[in-house]
Amino acid sequence: MSDRVEPFRSEVPEAALEDLRARLRATRWPEPETDASQGVPLAYMQDLCAYWADGYDWRATEARLNALPQFRSDGIHFIHVRSDNARALPLILTHGWPGSVLEYLDVIGPLSEDFHVVSPSLPGYGFSDKPAAPGWGVERIAAAWAALMARLGYERYGASGSDWGTSISTLLGERDREHVVGIHLVPPLAPPDPATFDDLTEAERAALADLEHSAEWDSGYSKEHSTRPQTIGYGLTDSPALLCAWIVEKLRGWSDEPLARDRMLDVVTLYWLTGTGASSARLYWESIRTVNEWISGSVTETVDVPVACSVFPKELQRPSRRWAERRFTDIRYWNEPDRGGHFAALEQPELFVAEVGAAFRTLAGH
Repeated sequence: MSDRVEPFRSEVPEAALEDLRARLRATRWPEPETDASQGVPLAYMQDLCAYWADGYDWRATEARLNALPQFRSDGIHFIHVRSDNARALPLILTHGWPGSVLEYLDVIGPLSEDFHVVSPSLPGYGFSDKPAAPGWGVERIAAAWAALMARLGYERYGASGSDWGTSISTLLGERDREHVVGIHLVPPLAPPDPATFDDLTEAERAALADLEHSAEWDSGYSKEHSTRPQTIGYGLTDSPALLCAWIVEKLRGWSDEPLARDRMLDVVTLYWLTGTGASSARLYWESIRTVNEWISGSVTETVDVPVACSVFPKELQRPSRRWAERRFTDIRYWNEPDRGGHFAALEQPELFVAEVGAAFRTLAGH
């Protein structure tokens, strides 16, 4: 490990792409599903993987990524775009699973008009190092982000994130209060308040129903990641078809509107080429029990740093403001856009940029 900041470029060997195509063409397919609820349909997967093998162009995405300044430091890969705006606020932007820095490619440019944007790859994701020992949970990642921002010379900055990024940004705000001006959470993680159950709004009823449905029908991946990441990792690392189905199921199911297949394959291809199926899953083994308590448990500790919240309509967790205020005691911005889901930066980049801007105009007077 080194504290040096070194330039980085993605330069995937052509042999790795040829190996991917050969594996896709040799896929051994299961029989069709007997009910639509059983997972990604066979016909859809066969069509998508055929396109992945013979039509998708990773080099175009690699060129988009390499058009941005990238670096590595202390084992962490990150994009770092400095703004020409003299009043720009440094901003660290954190993704989750099955995301990556690629989901921010459409928003980093617009954001850099007002922010110095730092977008790191989580440990075990993308081009960051894979942890070789346990201990890399959300708390340690937040500490690593604070160290990275200090290394880059930023004494005052904001933090924004989605999925794992909401928890990491929350912890970063709490543990680096001297430097963090506020946090933007997409969405905030806060459990339903039982005291409101006799007087629920329509939106709260829908949020509760979706939490129950997700626990019953949509959380198998999380249970596997959090208990046996090594076991599922063999398949995610060896079979591009499995990796594709595992990730695309979520990209389709958690989005408000269908994502372009090239954008979905960007995400899947990065996981494949970096061999991060197992290493990315281990973050669940490290931290999902803590995060699940924040989502659906009881509020025992509050967060009193300045907070801005964006809750998109197809988001997985959609706490109401009164639920969120029990955990977050200093909410200064709250908005519920009319479009977008869990991958808002991919689905609605203009809306996402607007939300980040509005959040930090409120949090930092920026």
